Amino acid sequence: MDLDPEDLFKDDEDDPENEFQGREYTKELVVYLVDASPQMFSPISTLDDNKGENHFGIAVNCISQSLKSQIISRSYDEVAICFFNTSKKKNLQDLNGVFVFNVAEREDLDRPTARLIKEFDSIEETFAKEIGSQYGIISGSRENSLYNAIWVAQALLRKGSAKTTDKRMLLFTNNDDPFGDIRGATKADMIRTTLQRAKDAQDLGISIELLPLCRPEEEFNVSLFYADLIGLDDEDLDQFIPSAGEKLEDMKDELRKRMFKKRKVRRITFLISNGISIELNTYALVRPTLPGQITWLDSVTNVPLKTERSFICADTGALLEEPSKRVQSYKGENVKFSTEELTEIKRVSTGQLRLLGFKPLSCLKDYYNLRPSTFVFPSDEEILGSSCIFIALHRSMLRLRRFALAFYGSSSHPQLVALVAQDEITSSCGQVEPPGMHMIYLPYSDDIRHVEELHVDVGSVAPRATDDKVKKADALMKRVDLKDFSVCQFANPALQRHYAVLQALALDEDEMPEVKDETLPDEQGMSRQGVVNALEEFKISVYGENYDQEEADALSSKTSSEAAKKRKAIAECAVKECANYDWAELADNGKLKDLTVVELKYYLAAHSLTLTGKKDVLISRILTHLGK
Repeated sequence: MDLDPEDLFKDDEDDPENEFQGREYTKELVVYLVDASPQMFSPISTLDDNKGENHFGIAVNCISQSLKSQIISRSYDEVAICFFNTSKKKNLQDLNGVFVFNVAEREDLDRPTARLIKEFDSIEETFAKEIGSQYGIISGSRENSLYNAIWVAQALLRKGSAKTTDKRMLLFTNNDDPFGDIRGATKADMIRTTLQRAKDAQDLGISIELLPLCRPEEEFNVSLFYADLIGLDDEDLDQFIPSAGEKLEDMKDELRKRMFKKRKVRRITFLISNGISIELNTYALVRPTLPGQITWLDSVTNVPLKTERSFICADTGALLEEPSKRVQSYKGENVKFSTEELTEIKRVSTGQLRLLGFKPLSCLKDYYNLRPSTFVFPSDEEILGSSCIFIALHRSMLRLRRFALAFYGSSSHPQLVALVAQDEITSSCGQVEPPGMHMIYLPYSDDIRHVEELHVDVGSVAPRATDDKVKKADALMKRVDLKDFSVCQFANPALQRHYAVLQALALDEDEMPEVKDETLPDEQGMSRQGVVNALEEFKISVYGENYDQEEADALSSKTSSEAAKKRKAIAECAVKECANYDWAELADNGKLKDLTVVELKYYLAAHSLTLTGKKDVLISRILTHLGK
């Protein structure tokens, strides 16, 4: 039974007949709040390399790179860009000091577009003229642009339910004390109202994240004001600045890759015994990253085309409006089936998970895992007590070192699965692996094939490596082994180039972004002395000390050249012999069967056709080539 590589990674949600898909699909709504006060435009350094660079440009670059990657990785997430401490205002609340940046034909909070990214990339050049910068929190004034910005961002994030969307504000600033120039009761009142506005937003399920931009001469002091704004505990203050710096670097250097959030794929019912059932949520842990689907556009308007299919009667040419039916011939009559009837006929499973029993973990072999497993976790949303029963079952399986054997599958593909309990793994940084179970899809009997041993001649002994060669090979493998290897360490260069080309076309860029191929051999690492010595010892153990690669290549080339000459001579002989027969007449009169196999192969060799097969296969191949 052949396996389709794409089917191995396909989730249950991809099954068109799946009736038990999850009902929650989470997307992210983000508002970028960028401080536009004059100090954000001050040069960071006087060095020639960084001359002219400022924190406002860094924030714009980070947001731009994040938007470019978001179109690829999280295309359904929505964003808004909001500047505060501006001289001009543009927002629905008509609040001073806040400017919501947007482009035509787009809502303030919407999916990013190529036009938005293109115009935002050049915002530094036009900012002073079209928007302007000023201090929105000044002594002697009750204006509070930070308060206004949080209010505007909260209003933008009203759309979407808190259960189905993640709402965030990302705040960029290099001023750790926005109320530093104000004194007395006025300052205390403005701090209180701003913190209360932030708390109101957080109570609505909106998280506020601070991305501080540190000035060279002084460190950003979070404890002055922003620790209370974002709800930072005292023990987290020391680690906040380093982690925020890493987040900024990640935003600038984020790869062009499709991100799949760990969301629920579907909800299933786990039938245990005697009418006891619990509710489980399933999660896909491994997915392939493939280019997005092709969207056909109108050549004039550039609007996406909608495909419609119609059925036309072959006899009358009339448009058929009734749903099509399937037909099966039986005893000379056509039996009609509707699509619903065929679906019901093919249904051999209800889509539920049914426990069959338990077996020792030693019975579960590594090669049984033909496709990525699914992670399952209990849910009390519809069946109360599911978590309690699941925890008891989970602990017993870990203690007794057993796995659960169950019957599961979609309506068209039922199969046996193994539920393997996984204990929680923690480190000093927090949780590494959550507790739960992995659902491993077990193969059918014809999915497992035994390895066939290759013998050159009957009765001959197959060549085997000596202990010394095995030892040298083992030493070489240890030298070039990648420590803590993960597939996430390397990006697919073909996908990176694909997305780079799309970006260059969409943004009208003159130069295509540079794509680094991380899958190329590490020449510097391979040139280390330890690797070179291990490689040389392995080569000597296999080929001997006097092995000459150039001489071997020359000999191989000579052998291949002689073989090519021999094949050419055989082909010329076949062409010559083939000309002695009238193949069309032999085929028409049915006399090909009177020729020998050697004579039939003259025609096949002369026309570069396959020579393998029995006599009737050769004749059929000749007739096909002649068009008979």
